[in-house]
Amino acid sequence: MHISDILAQDGPSLSFEFFPPRTQESFDALYEVIAELEPYNPSFVSVTYGAGGTTRDLTHDLVVRIKESTGISPVPHLTCIGHTEEEIDAILTRYAEAGVSNILALRGDPPRDNPNYDRSNDDFKFAADLVRFIKKFNASGRHPDPRGFGIGVAGFPEGHPTTPNRVLEMEYLKEKVDAGADYIVTQLFFDNHDFFDYRERCAIAGIHIPIIAGIMPVTSLKGMRRMAELAEGARYPAKLLHALERANGDEAAVERIGIHYAAQQCSELLSNNVAGIHFYTLNKSKATREIYASLGLSNS
Repeated sequence: MHISDILAQDGPSLSFEFFPPRTQESFDALYEVIAELEPYNPSFVSVTYGAGGTTRDLTHDLVVRIKESTGISPVPHLTCIGHTEEEIDAILTRYAEAGVSNILALRGDPPRDNPNYDRSNDDFKFAADLVRFIKKFNASGRHPDPRGFGIGVAGFPEGHPTTPNRVLEMEYLKEKVDAGADYIVTQLFFDNHDFFDYRERCAIAGIHIPIIAGIMPVTSLKGMRRMAELAEGARYPAKLLHALERANGDEAAVERIGIHYAAQQCSELLSNNVAGIHFYTLNKSKATREIYASLGLSNS
């Protein structure tokens, strides 16, 4: 389903993110998670793309499998780094032929084995360039939907890690929107004030497309530290840190606290007209299912 149709439905969208496993055993485990979450009728699920396109084929295989074997709309991530226009055109063609309706267009990260990757020869320097290319593909009429792909882009309520100038950051976001983005999915955050402030600043900047809030519950102390690395400086409010400190290292208690905190975040977001909530699942279902239950959301 095209993202325009998804976001036009009554109520906020509720969606999940998965990453493509690298082994058959992990694939089987992920499909158990998908089977557990499918009854919750997610608006869509997104599938990540490795740094420098390292999981391109795995991402495509997982997207197509979800498309063909479930009733869920998959949204593949697509990144700029290390790709030529010809490669991106080929990827878009494969997705169009598979009936995939939406793309999340990202700048992406350098390959892990080459952190000093030279981008000077890349065909796409910024996510806005990729958005423009997808819009050009849409105009070619090669997608079965006459609207072409719905296009999502990333937003950063706590600030983009490589753009400390918040004014400039908003100008870059506006460029992606003006290039043709249909919606924004935010990076994870733990203080709803950051999201509400970000949403207001978007409106001031003339950005009026839907903004979907990204939520990732803390389920372990190790995972929290890893989260901070992946999100490049995710800010943990003192309120959350105090609660985790009271757990005194009890991992079961940490998980309960993290899920409860995320559920409170979601409740406040839903009460303040959020366009949607996107759960970063880490390929697990328990936290998301418990958040749904605490919010009284239906799974049928």
